Amino acid sequence: MTTLTGTTGSTLVRNALAVLQPGFTGTTAPDWLLRRLDEGLAAVGLFGRNITSPAQLAALTAQLRGVRPDVLVAIDEEGGDVTRLEARTGSSFPGNHALGTVDDTALTRAVARELGRRLAECGVNLNWAPSADVNSNPDNPVIGVRSFGSTPDLVARHTAAWVEGLQSAGVAACTKHFPGHGDTSVDSHHALPRIDADRATLTERELVPFRAAVAAGSKCVMSAHILLPALDPALPATLSPAALTGLLRAPLGEGGLGFEGLIVTDGMEMRAIAATYGIERGSVLAVAAGADALCVGGGLADEETVLRLRDALVRAVAEGELSEERLADAADRVRALARWAGEASARAEAAVPSDPGVGLEAARRALKVTVRQDHAPLTGPPYVAAFTPVANIAVGDETPWGLAAELAELLPGTTTGSWGRERAERAGQGGPAAQVLEEAAGRRIVAVVRDVHRHPWMADALDALLAARPDTVVVEMGLPQAPPRGALHIATHGAARVCGRAAAEVIAGRETDG
Repeated sequence: MTTLTGTTGSTLVRNALAVLQPGFTGTTAPDWLLRRLDEGLAAVGLFGRNITSPAQLAALTAQLRGVRPDVLVAIDEEGGDVTRLEARTGSSFPGNHALGTVDDTALTRAVARELGRRLAECGVNLNWAPSADVNSNPDNPVIGVRSFGSTPDLVARHTAAWVEGLQSAGVAACTKHFPGHGDTSVDSHHALPRIDADRATLTERELVPFRAAVAAGSKCVMSAHILLPALDPALPATLSPAALTGLLRAPLGEGGLGFEGLIVTDGMEMRAIAATYGIERGSVLAVAAGADALCVGGGLADEETVLRLRDALVRAVAEGELSEERLADAADRVRALARWAGEASARAEAAVPSDPGVGLEAARRALKVTVRQDHAPLTGPPYVAAFTPVANIAVGDETPWGLAAELAELLPGTTTGSWGRERAERAGQGGPAAQVLEEAAGRRIVAVVRDVHRHPWMADALDALLAARPDTVVVEMGLPQAPPRGALHIATHGAARVCGRAAAEVIAGRETDG
C-alpha cells in the first residue's frame, strides 16, 4: 500500500477517501467504517442488506453522524421494482413507468416528495435516483419499467418533476444513467453494453431527459458503464473525458449540458468496468475523466476494497497519472454536496407534510384494465399462477413481487404457485399449464406475468393456460408489450407492492377500498 507523510500526504489521502461511496455488510456500522469516516471518508452507500426497519435505519445513520456529522448517506431507492427501504416487503411507491403512464407531473412530484420525506426521516440525504433513461428498446434487460417511458419529452418532464419532488424533501437526487441506458440489450452488471446511435440521435433522444434534470437542479448525475462510439470509440462513458467533461460538464454554449453538480459513477465492481479495466484502474480513469465520486459496495463491501481504491488514487497522483488538482476538485464537490444536504435537510424537516396514501393512489391510476365481454367477476378465492423471470441485479431477488399476498387479504383462501423457467422446463407432458390446472382444482386462475414479450417460455405457458381456461385473469406487471389476453387483463406498469394491491382490488371488485 502507498505510504505518504506530511501535510500534503495527509490531505491527499483524505481527498482520496472523500471521493469514495462504499458499502458494508450488517445493520450497524462496522468499526473499520467508522475509522475511515474519521480519516476523511465523506459518504457511505446503503443497500437492502443494511436495512430492517425505519427505526433501525435511523439508528444506523445516527451512528454514522456520531463520527462525521456531515456524512452523505446514499441509497438506491427508485421506488417501484428497485427499493432498498422496503426490500423485504415491496415498495409503497410505484416505479417510473407507472408514473409515466399516468403522465401527471404533479403526481410524480408528490410521489418523489413523500419518498424523499421518508428517506430524510431515516437520515438518508442522497438518493441514487431517478432513472432518466428513455426505454427505446423494449427488450432492454435492465431498464424496462424503471424508465418513465419510451419518448424523450415524457421522460424529461417526469424526470424533472421527480428531481424537484425529492429535493424539496432535503434529499439530493442523482439522475442516472448518463448518457442513457435505454437502448441497450446487455445488462452492464454483466458485460459492457454498446449503443451505436449517432450523435444526432443521442442529442434528440438520450440526452433530452438529462438536460431537463440539469435544468431542474439535480444535485448529482450518475454515469453509465456503456460504450457510445458517437461520443468516444474507445472508453465507456464512466471513463470517458469526452462524455463526462466534454459533454456533461461543458457549458451549454459549447454544446454541453452545463452540469455543475456532483458526477457519481455507477457501481465500479459491475463487470462492464471490473472485468475490463479492474476496479482500481477503472476508478483512476473515472476520476481523471471527470467523475467526482466512486460508487462501490453493492458486491465488494469491505475495508480492503476501500483501501485498494484509496491507495490506487494516491498512487496515480504520485505517478502523474491523475492530477492532484482534479482529485482535490472532486473531493471538494463531495463536501459541497454534503453542505447542501445539511442545509436542505434543516429547511425541509418541518416543511414537508406526510402524504402516506400517494403511492397507492398513483398505482391505482396507472392501471390499464381490459375486460372481455364474457368476463364474470370472481365469486371466491382464486389460484394465482406467478410466472417469474430471473430478477436483474438492480432489482434483486430478495424483494417480493406479484399480487398473491394482496389478493389473499381481499379474498381469503387464495393460494399461489410460482413458476420460473427451470420449473417450467421440467414440467413434463402438458407443461406448466397442466400442473397449474391441476393445482387450481377448478378455481378461477389469475396468471401473473412480467415482461411476457421477452420470455418465450412464459408466453408458451400463458398460451396453453388460456387455451384450456379462457376465463383466466392475466396481470402483466412488467412492460405491457404483448396484446391484452384473458377474460380480464390488467397492466400494472410495475411490480411494486402497491401495484399488486391496486390490481388485486380490481380482481376482487374492491376498487374503492383503501
